[in-house]
Amino acid sequence: MNFEHIDTFYFIGIGGIGMSGLARYFAAQGHRVLGYDRTPTPLTHALQHEGIAIQYDEDVSSLTMLCPASTIVVRTAAIAEDMALCQWFLTHGFPLLKRAEVLGIVTRQARALCVAGTHGKTTTSTILAHILHGSHVGANAFLGGVSTNYQTNLLIDKTSDIVVVEADEFDRSFHHLTPYISIITSMDADHLDIYGTPDAYQASFATYASLVQEAIVVKKGLHIGDNIQAKVYTYEATPSEGDKADFYADNVRITDGRLLFDFHTPTSTIANIQLGVPVWVNVENSVAAMAVAWLMGATEAEIREGLQTFKGVHRRFNIHLNTPQVAYIDDYAHHPAELKASIDSLRLLYPNRQLIGIFQPHLYSRTRDFADDFARVLSLLDEVALLPIYPAREEPIQGINSEWLMSKMTTQTTIVDKAAICPWLNTRVNALLSEKQPCVVMTLGAGDIDQLTNEITTCLTMKINH
Repeated sequence: MNFEHIDTFYFIGIGGIGMSGLARYFAAQGHRVLGYDRTPTPLTHALQHEGIAIQYDEDVSSLTMLCPASTIVVRTAAIAEDMALCQWFLTHGFPLLKRAEVLGIVTRQARALCVAGTHGKTTTSTILAHILHGSHVGANAFLGGVSTNYQTNLLIDKTSDIVVVEADEFDRSFHHLTPYISIITSMDADHLDIYGTPDAYQASFATYASLVQEAIVVKKGLHIGDNIQAKVYTYEATPSEGDKADFYADNVRITDGRLLFDFHTPTSTIANIQLGVPVWVNVENSVAAMAVAWLMGATEAEIREGLQTFKGVHRRFNIHLNTPQVAYIDDYAHHPAELKASIDSLRLLYPNRQLIGIFQPHLYSRTRDFADDFARVLSLLDEVALLPIYPAREEPIQGINSEWLMSKMTTQTTIVDKAAICPWLNTRVNALLSEKQPCVVMTLGAGDIDQLTNEITTCLTMKINH
């Protein structure tokens, strides 16, 4: 399918991070873009400010006037076809495509550098995009988060035929892509409401890997199947003695608040690279991104500059407050492996502080499927406040709730509603500071917990100032 002659695109679920990137892309290409989302958010407001019309109800009365017969309708996989707007478009003969199908068509018109994995893909793809976008190679990018460097989830470079894409495994979406080169960061089981079993989940990565044309850069130790046509490279951070990956980092250290390491390729070493966001978990993400940048021809100087100037991704270990008494960090982590990586980074950055986590479980099914792992990892914190489960696309599951998850935990844990978080936090931080005990507060989760960040930052700042 060629979109060049399509006048209008209508996005159902336009406020999602992936959908909004596609909407911005087609708007930048000169197409008319409209859409629907359930609730206004800062992202939908930004889209409207950019000239994209958005409706927040399912009223179909204006669609005949707004959408000519040639309109392409795109829906997020999280919205079912029986939703009222979808049904209206289907009964009136409009093509209704999933976002992944449209993204797949776009990637077939370019050299797609795709980043797949249970976790790490948003940060890794954003680092890769930042390195290449600032290099002589150039790159377009569809990002799974808002880049702090660019304040957007879409990068446009009309001189480049390269596009960096986050390859989402939800609903097997990444099977629609045609990757030129791919990174595979991890294959820890997730989305078992879709896949059923961990084996089926991992088999989907083998199918995805078979689609890659030129090269795969995969975390050392992962098995991605045997039906591979691309050249396979491995990567790792801080390897142990013995057989090392093709790309790796070593000599990792923090000096005067700067995180430095040496990056090794199959043929060379770039010493003393500084990571702009000094978080330990990002060393591994950076190695994968630098590997692909190196394969695409970015120079040593461009790779070094890209890493040093990288400012991070919204809601990926964002430090909102950092004082000797209290620090506050917000992170998108919502899978046990992601939570452990964030907590481990927290312990390394703040080794002598009390760690308070505020976690909002995301999805009833994910909470049910990984409850024991969630409980074990969250219990690494000194204290936890659990918010009610954020349902997203799901209906409640009998007996699966935050109280049930709390019963499995071994650290001090409390159930708190969003509206009561700041009063609860005031009490806990007051108690610690009265004992001269510095602390770190961390909000964690993929739901709407980010709506609390400004309020928490304000209340903690006021406490320090008093």
